[in-house]
Amino acid sequence: MLLQAREFRPELLSVDESLFSRVREELGGTGVRIVAGTEGACAVAALPEADVLLSAIVGEAGLAPTWEGIRPGRTVALANKETLVVGGQTVIDRIRAKGARLVPVDSEHSAIYQAMRGHPWSGVRKIILTASGGPFFGKTRTDLENVSREEALNHPTWKMGPKITIDSATLLNKGLELIEARWLFDLPADRIEVVVHRQSIIHSMVEFEDASVLAQMGIPDMKGPIAYAISGEERLPVGVPFLDLARTGTLTFYAPDHDTFPAIRLASRSIARAGQGPLYLNMANEVAVQAFLEGRIPFTGIFEIWERVLSEAPGTVPDSLEDIRRAVARATSLAKDAVSRSEIQSPAPVPS
Repeated sequence: MLLQAREFRPELLSVDESLFSRVREELGGTGVRIVAGTEGACAVAALPEADVLLSAIVGEAGLAPTWEGIRPGRTVALANKETLVVGGQTVIDRIRAKGARLVPVDSEHSAIYQAMRGHPWSGVRKIILTASGGPFFGKTRTDLENVSREEALNHPTWKMGPKITIDSATLLNKGLELIEARWLFDLPADRIEVVVHRQSIIHSMVEFEDASVLAQMGIPDMKGPIAYAISGEERLPVGVPFLDLARTGTLTFYAPDHDTFPAIRLASRSIARAGQGPLYLNMANEVAVQAFLEGRIPFTGIFEIWERVLSEAPGTVPDSLEDIRRAVARATSLAKDAVSRSEIQSPAPVPS
């Protein structure tokens, strides 16, 4: 980041608060103004000079900067799925009011977006999101009870940060993508299907009313979807290897195991119930994943936290950013309480 800042001399640079003093010292004399924290991220996102905003902050923390980034009515390349999972209709209403435009960055949603170029949505029967199945594909619920942090962080296809990698292991990442797809493409949950595709070559598919299916395929590499989103949908050479179908060989597909991995079923339920279900599911997950990474709850404890918190979700829809923040605080508090009741107890010391 420091190398980029010295080379390109941006007007404004936002960093984590813990890095503020160091970065300000390192970039002294460059003319770059340094800001920090949520306020800093919002200030950068709101700069009107930018043609495209790439929203890629992980988790609910990305909502406020994206909200501000919509204000100038620009193209928003959305990699932060939680903006739509948590903000839902409220964010969509703001996008329409400001004349902004959403372009998906997630490979699955980018695949749908690309497949639909030149096709009316009136002819679509359903969309099909693909999932790798994560590192525990084929395991039973009993197998998952003693999963370690290291095992859960070993994803078979993608190299990602710890939170998203755990989400992939639980399949909640696919559940959040299902919710995001509902808002991106204005489809009900029963027209969004998920299939497990271990090779991660087909990124998603669109099934039309005439029974034809369009699939977007390619080597799994995020450089492609990112470049497509921020370039104005140009086909740019980005250094991704070309797909050799003969060498790839067999492509396989499986139905998700909803009994072992309840994430997709819960995500669909949260959409069908409307209200704050997706928001509550997301916040339950953020708290539960952090607790698992800290060794405070078992892997399957994450699933239990989802269920408990989602059952408390109100049916009302927040109509402002402040309303969303209050709902986030309530859901987070419920999730923390649920974690405290599920924490792994240290064994009592053995008497000498």
